[in-house]
Amino acid sequence: MELRALGRSGIRVSRLGLGTMTWGRDTDEHEAADQLRTFLDRGGNLVDSAAVYGDGDSERTLGGFLGTLVDREEVVIATKAGISIADGLRRIDNSKLSLIADLDKSLQRLGVEYIDLWQIHAWDPAVEIEEMLGAIDFAVNTGRVRYAGVSNFAGWQLARAATIQNPWFGKAPISSVQSEYSLLNRSAEEEILPASIALGVGFLAWSPLGRGVLTGKYRAGVPSDSRGASPHFSGFVEPYMDARASSIVDAVCVAADGLGYSPIEVALSWVRDREGVSSAIIGARTGAQLRGALTVEEISLPAQVRQALDEISLT
Repeated sequence: MELRALGRSGIRVSRLGLGTMTWGRDTDEHEAADQLRTFLDRGGNLVDSAAVYGDGDSERTLGGFLGTLVDREEVVIATKAGISIADGLRRIDNSKLSLIADLDKSLQRLGVEYIDLWQIHAWDPAVEIEEMLGAIDFAVNTGRVRYAGVSNFAGWQLARAATIQNPWFGKAPISSVQSEYSLLNRSAEEEILPASIALGVGFLAWSPLGRGVLTGKYRAGVPSDSRGASPHFSGFVEPYMDARASSIVDAVCVAADGLGYSPIEVALSWVRDREGVSSAIIGARTGAQLRGALTVEEISLPAQVRQALDEISLT
């Protein structure tokens, strides 16, 4: 699998990343092990998690494989801090105290001495940006973190953070931004992608399959074993079940039929090869699903197909 530079940083990541949001909850340890080994055997290296995923179970599951199933050096571990769930409510806390506490718990769950890419999971309007960025400097300067990034930031928030974290002034630079990006959600093109390209910040696309909708599996309804039927994820999928999304999914499926590809391959290839994208992060519930997605490495979309999908997805 092709490795790409993460912006101007020295780290190189596979152009497809492995998402672990379902690990420890919807994906059991055996399936997770199958996914990880399959992904690494295909040349991938970027594995993305977060402290909040499964209330830490995602990190615990990944940590159980390091040094046993896989060597630590095979994996670029990316995780996130700043979001927690308490009493069913989502809470963002980017205070230095909270972020470093999250980081130390992540290190413990993963069983590692450092995180390769540590990301602030979301913007917190209640905390001054200088305090949040101070946590990044502390994490890097104490050896807990090698590279740092942000996630789900607006374009101006990314630009401000990257400008403050100028390495010329001894700051730990912002190496990446992670944002949702797919044929169903191209809002990142308005500010975030242009900002990341201009600032030399790597771009990680999450949910490149439109929260699973671009696979085409929801065209005839919601399968009982899908995320759309899961109590954890039904609200996550529902926004992409409207008429506009349906027309885009139909176009992807028509393109797939004409090319002899799967809808997954068409939708994922489109994101992976967009300008500025360092890696597209794919999350699968089973090893079989992941293997079906990784076949995208064998293809690239013809220019005329890309243009047609561009036009349809912007309507």
